[in-house]
Amino acid sequence: MDRQETSGGAQEPQQRAWLAAFADFAARRPERAETVAHFAQFVRQHPDAAQRELAIGHLTGSAWLVSADGRRVLLTHHRKLGLWLQLGGHADGDPDLARVALREAEEESGLSDLVVEPEIFDLDCHAIPARGTEPEHFHYDVRFVVRATGSEQFAVSDESHALAWRDVAEVADDATMDASVRRMAGVWLERNSNIRSG
Repeated sequence: MDRQETSGGAQEPQQRAWLAAFADFAARRPERAETVAHFAQFVRQHPDAAQRELAIGHLTGSAWLVSADGRRVLLTHHRKLGLWLQLGGHADGDPDLARVALREAEEESGLSDLVVEPEIFDLDCHAIPARGTEPEHFHYDVRFVVRATGSEQFAVSDESHALAWRDVAEVADDATMDASVRRMAGVWLERNSNIRSG
């Protein structure tokens, strides 16, 4: 992947780290090259990409939070968007997006004993509708696998109408589900072929 410098100067350390993580994802998921290029261009142009105050859009961190056996995923019925989605949220300036995903998973589920995988699981850029004084903007969402290793008894936070453990195979086949959630379910099933067959 092209590692060119940001126009006007050398890359910041966090930019280099993001670009390296995107390059690793591209090597594992070459069919997502166009999305990777879009994310790379965004962070090259915006060293402050993790700041929520970046009005046109910003990086966010999300968790594909799976049960210990990998067969179920914890989804939130998002209070603002009204959709069943993965847990996640704003980086608020933290450049370590895996850490952001883990923090958001803990805060939004009430679960402890969660473990995050360091490599990117999925990328998705999507528009967030205008709300109140906040204009429409984009979330450059970087998703990571987070695994529950202890109790699976969750607590619903203010961010959610509800939480639910859903069978990953059922999510993959559910045409009413958000397309990116179905994509992640499909990738997870490819990676863990025993889930469908078992």
